[in-house]
Amino acid sequence: MSRRKIVAGNWKMNLDLTEAAEWLAEVDAGLQSDNCDVLVFPSFILIGDLMDMYEGEQILFGAQNCSNKESGAFTGEVSAAQLASVGVEYVIIGHSERRDHFGETNQMLKEKIQRALKNELTPIFCCGEPFEMRNENKQQEFVKQQLEESLLGFSAAAMAEIIIAYEPVWAIGTGLNATPEQAQEMHAFMRSQIAAKYSEDLAQQIRILYGGSCKPDNAKELFSCADVDGGLIGGSSLMAKDFLAIINKIG
Repeated sequence: MSRRKIVAGNWKMNLDLTEAAEWLAEVDAGLQSDNCDVLVFPSFILIGDLMDMYEGEQILFGAQNCSNKESGAFTGEVSAAQLASVGVEYVIIGHSERRDHFGETNQMLKEKIQRALKNELTPIFCCGEPFEMRNENKQQEFVKQQLEESLLGFSAAAMAEIIIAYEPVWAIGTGLNATPEQAQEMHAFMRSQIAAKYSEDLAQQIRILYGGSCKPDNAKELFSCADVDGGLIGGSSLMAKDFLAIINKIG
């Protein structure tokens, strides 16, 4: 089954409105072909302005997070319904920085996915092992638990709407990255877990992105792996020329 690739830029807490607008104009002008889905995830405060100023069609917008609550007295939080109301289409759920810095649990992430799906947002669910799990060769056991506790309880119809991002925690912001062989092994493992729970057809339909220090110089090798369907790009998404270079690695 041919799965359309995705290159998604997670800006984290970077770029102000002027910088973001310049990035958007440069990337839009530099897109040479419609060879993949191009997603960008700005800070909450920038999303509405960027969507209003963007007149193209190739760049899609998402949010870096949403609350697991529907509404209420949760100062500083943003709900899935609020995101949907301004035209956001995607939301990142379970990024390792959210798990680490803000104590997000697998159960909380399951609730966030439920909120996102209820509001017709496409979740990009992040999972991946820390260094100690990789060092002890327990990465599959660790990721399997993340999948089982957050994801694999949904219906097949709901699962079909979800994108997964494998992000080895030891490769985020460290300068390290998984080899293509390591990435392929984990992506294939996750696909096998979906197949075992649902069906091989569904497993082959779901897109799984790589999200650990993907850069212009390693993107082609990673994207060439059979089960790697693109990348969730962090640091290399902040410079338009680097992000475009990664997009151009799509075969």
